[in-house]
Amino acid sequence: GSASRASVQAMGLLSILKKMRQKERELRLLMLGLDNAGKTTILKKFNGDEIDTISPTLGFNIKTLEHRGFKLNIWDVGGQKSLRSYWRNYFESTDGLIWVVDSADHQRLEDCKKELETLLVEERLAGATLLIFANKQDLPGALSPSAIQEALDLDSIQTHLPAAKI
Repeated sequence: GSASRASVQAMGLLSILKKMRQKERELRLLMLGLDNAGKTTILKKFNGDEIDTISPTLGFNIKTLEHRGFKLNIWDVGGQKSLRSYWRNYFESTDGLIWVVDSADHQRLEDCKKELETLLVEERLAGATLLIFANKQDLPGALSPSAIQEALDLDSIQTHLPAAKI
């Protein structure tokens, strides 16, 4: 159910925290993905906010979550094609990159892969831990996390530490 999905997602975030092992207890996480992947919905869910009506994000949202003594500043940045060139403005000091994938959007998986590959060669994201968030698993026809792993060729990534294999 959604409770177990939430715990798997929380485990992914926890593994980012564990991998950081910094004395710094405040982390900056950048949440990116194509438009309509569900970034803002995820953020609102984590925060316990209402998710009845969510409009496309035209700029960015920042949510701060406190978890086990860590302060997570999560930056949710709009994913429309016209906004993607602005993503680089948010790279500085990023500890973790959460790449959100719409598991049910088969048509745009190639676009999703290309955008992720573009991010992974960004010098300012070089030290960031990577979490691939296979969202919308509850929708009919959604690809499994392992199918997404294959479609995005995640096993070939050498540049970033994975947060967790889920």
